[in-house]
This record gives sequence, structure tokens and C-alpha cells, in this order.
Amino acid sequence: MISDLSIKKENMGAVNFLLHSGKKGLIGLNEIILTLFNGISLGSILLLIALGLAITFGLMNVINMAHGELIMAGAYITYVIQHIFMDYVPPTQYYDLYFIVSIPVALVVAAGIGVLLEITLIRHLYKRPLDSLLATWGGVGLILQQTARSIFGAPNVGVISPSFLSGGLEVGSLIFPYSRLFILGLAIVCLISIYYYFYRTASGRRVRAVMQNRQMAECLGVSTRKVDMMTFAIGSGFTGVAGCALTLLGAIGPTIGTSYIIDAFMVVVVGGVGALFGAVAGAFGIGIFNTIFEYVTDATIGKVLIFLLIIAFLQWRPSGLVMFRSRSLD
Repeated sequence: MISDLSIKKENMGAVNFLLHSGKKGLIGLNEIILTLFNGISLGSILLLIALGLAITFGLMNVINMAHGELIMAGAYITYVIQHIFMDYVPPTQYYDLYFIVSIPVALVVAAGIGVLLEITLIRHLYKRPLDSLLATWGGVGLILQQTARSIFGAPNVGVISPSFLSGGLEVGSLIFPYSRLFILGLAIVCLISIYYYFYRTASGRRVRAVMQNRQMAECLGVSTRKVDMMTFAIGSGFTGVAGCALTLLGAIGPTIGTSYIIDAFMVVVVGGVGALFGAVAGAFGIGIFNTIFEYVTDATIGKVLIFLLIIAFLQWRPSGLVMFRSRSLD
């Protein structure tokens, strides 16, 4: 922007040029800050969506194409709880608590769906990635979508954002929406919770032991079947939380999760299969670069450029940003 300005104003007087370039420099700085914030905001959304997939796909090597439908379940749980509050809670300051209540409820319901899915289907498809892909997409995913259409209807529905998330934080001439800041904070809280579980609890250590060497963990008395069920439930639960957060960004429908599933897989693959830190780096990296490309070009070209960048990166590092070290002998 500054270089273009200097070319256009090269015949102007020195004083006028400096004043004009200083004003444009301030505008340019604001645009840079907003672009970076939009990239971080998009990265936090991708991270929140991809955290559950980083567990089910990255840690368990299960290709769950019904991941998007678990997002949808969390979104509709928020919609249902909002209507429950409309019917039974008077319009006071406590009404906005519906969204806070929706987060743990969405986590529990999505985790329950994940347990049911693991027991009835996924458990029989471990080490059969193609079969799990077809079963979760062609069977579970379409069934859940049709169930949502039958209950809530095909048209999209809206969730009214709580009043404490309306507006934005004003910093000088910039405004940062509270909803985006809330999603960023929620993603950080979820990430810390997952990290604490896997690295600071006995149950999490058993999960990591099964990840590294399943046969040795079984010999030491670890119930790998219970570990698989618990891990899948945790991944599904955080996916439901992501669906709850997405209601702050727009209308929801039976196919709300479909538009995010590809981006979630890209985050996990770029970050490195089995690495939570890699998922964080992949989410924010894709979010920032995608926003920059869309700012420089447009939405369509930006999406093409981010795909090309990911392909080039995976040619250089096929294992992703962070390589997961395993003790198993393959």
C-alpha cells in the first residue's frame, strides 16, 4: 500500500506527501491488525472444530466422517436449550445463561452420541480405515442429518446471541467483536483441558500408553477397550462444544458441519497426526494465511491458494509440523 502511494504521489511536494503517507500508514496499520485478528479468529474456530478430530483421527487413527454431524448436534442442543429458557425462564438477566448452560450440555450429549457410535460401529472397524470412512459418512452422517431434518425441519434456524456477547471491544478506532473473542477464549480453555487430561491425569497416561504401544499396554493390565471408548467420547464431546460456539456466527442447519469437515482434516494433517500442539499451529497457520490470501485476492482464489500451500507443505513435510514418536514396532 505504501509503495503504491509513493508511486502515485511522486510529483507532489515533500510536506504534502509526508502528511498523506502518514495518514495512509495509520489506515494500513489498522488493516493489518484487523487482518491478523480475523486470521487468529478463524484459527480459533478451526482449532475448536479440529480438537475433537485431533483426538479421534490424530490419536486413534479412526477416520470419522460423521464429525460434522457431531458439530450439528452441539449446535441444535444450543437451539433447544434457548427455547427451553424462552418458555420457562422469565426475561430477566438470567435468560442469557442459556448459552453458558448449553456448553456443558452439548459436551455431554455429543460425548454420549460418541460412546454409542463407538460401541455399535467404530469398535468393529479399528484398523479398517476405508470401512470406517464409508460407514461413518454413508451411514451415520446421513442418518444424523436426516434425523435433524425430521425433528427441526430442513430450513436453517437461528440462535439469538446472549446480550453479553453483543457489540465489540473498542481499541482506538478498531472494534473486536466479543463473540470472536469468546470463541478464542473457549478454544484456549478447551485446549488446556485436553492437555491437562492427557498429560496430568492417570487416565490420560493410560490413553497415551495405548497410543504408543497397544500390545504392551494390554500386557500391563490396561483395558484398551475402555480407553478407546473414553477417548472417542472425549473427542466427540469437544466437537459438540464447537457446534455450540458456531451458533454465535450465524444460522444453523442439518448440514452445518459438512462445510467444516474438510478444514478440520486439513488442520490435523498439517499439524501432524497425533500431536495436539501441531493442531494448534496448523489451525492458526491456516487461519492467518487463509485470511491474508482472501484479503489480497478474493474468497475463491484465497481458498485455492491455501490448498496449494498445504499441498506444497505436505510435499516437504509429509508427517506434518510435529512428528509423533511411537514406541511400537511396525
